[in-house]
Amino acid sequence: MKKEALPKKPYITRGGIHVPHKKNTAAMQTVIMPPPRSVVLPMVQHIGAPCIPVVKPGQRILVGEVIGDSEAFVCAPIHASVSGTVKEIGSLLMPNGASVETVVIESDGLMEHKEYSSPAVGSSEELLRAVRASGLVGLGGAGFPTHVKLRVPPDREIDTLIINGAECEPYITSDHHEIVENSWGVMSGIYAVKELLGVRRVIIGIESNKPDAIELLKNMTENEKYDYKDEIRVLTLKALYPQGAEKMLIKACTGRAVPPGKLPSDVGCVVMNITSVSFLAQYLKTGMPLVSKRITLDGSAIKNPQTVIVPIGTQIKDIIEFCGGYSEPPKKIIYGGPMMGLALSDDSLPVLKQTNAILAFGEKEAEIPEADPCIRCGRCIDNCPMSLMPVCLSASADNCDIEKLRKYDVMTCIECGSCSYICPAHRHLLQSIRTGKQLFKEKTGR
Repeated sequence: MKKEALPKKPYITRGGIHVPHKKNTAAMQTVIMPPPRSVVLPMVQHIGAPCIPVVKPGQRILVGEVIGDSEAFVCAPIHASVSGTVKEIGSLLMPNGASVETVVIESDGLMEHKEYSSPAVGSSEELLRAVRASGLVGLGGAGFPTHVKLRVPPDREIDTLIINGAECEPYITSDHHEIVENSWGVMSGIYAVKELLGVRRVIIGIESNKPDAIELLKNMTENEKYDYKDEIRVLTLKALYPQGAEKMLIKACTGRAVPPGKLPSDVGCVVMNITSVSFLAQYLKTGMPLVSKRITLDGSAIKNPQTVIVPIGTQIKDIIEFCGGYSEPPKKIIYGGPMMGLALSDDSLPVLKQTNAILAFGEKEAEIPEADPCIRCGRCIDNCPMSLMPVCLSASADNCDIEKLRKYDVMTCIECGSCSYICPAHRHLLQSIRTGKQLFKEKTGR
């Protein structure tokens, strides 16, 4: 395979918006939360088929034991994040309106686990099996099972591995902390995936608002000890939302455009979140599956914003209590960032594998401006990173016009929210487009 040149600067991308960074927790050391009284583990923590509980109420469980799995290909097993007793097999209404099964474990506070050892990996197939056994999904928010992403079809030739360290949403600093506090894991994980894919070019994309992370990884990649083949490059990206969106990141790092309806592998790329590759290195070293998550806790309603490592399944209210509680009654609580995150009904919902932030806002920040009529300014079109016409998509969705949704390519929308953010009339464009996408799927079967 021909070795592609490493880029010296990012390629030009289309659209995007400048949002306030508000990385309030960037300079704070990550803290580790003790095990909560109980954890709630939904059997859907990834894109794909739900897991089926493999434990029963009253069963004694140890940290890292499988509690849910499925024979479906697009699925990842779920592991116990605390030791204790299975309290119940229940159900939970998720923010997207779906009701899912849950395994509730009452913690004994001991965090006991059986002896684990690094998995035996002597081939690509064994490594893929190990990745699945670890329970790893995309930890940047998407939640796509990693073993599926890394199983590249034989008719696709991958020449570039892109590591997503952009972390472009306001407030979120969990990936930033992973780089600064675990650079060994980042580099070791990159090499593991690099060898699996057989690629000779790795590009680590990081936004310019993380100078310490950029300097640290550049010092490592420019050191022959860590990159003796000169095949890894840290690329400083403009701090521009949604720079971390997969298609936009591929364009910025390689100059290649992923066609509508196609995947990164169609243009010779695989994209992985930087915390995902770091976790993979830790799993290959210890054999401990994915049971905890580093998250950013921030927002005007949080008394002590922090970056916290918590057992997966910890309820939001327990994390907020650990961090000092609320500074004022929260009017909005969000899974993830303010741009693409999901608003929650209350703080009893648990942290999932793909949760990278919990934000809570007071009345002032949570207020939604009243929408005015469209003034036909075209800003939503100018700033759409996917070259779409959000104003037309929104109108088509409101009118339930399937043919126009098709014409304006509704399924290409990545739901970044740039259109709603930039609209001077405060139109709820993204909400309408999401409704339009769902309607289009139902009517066309796509």
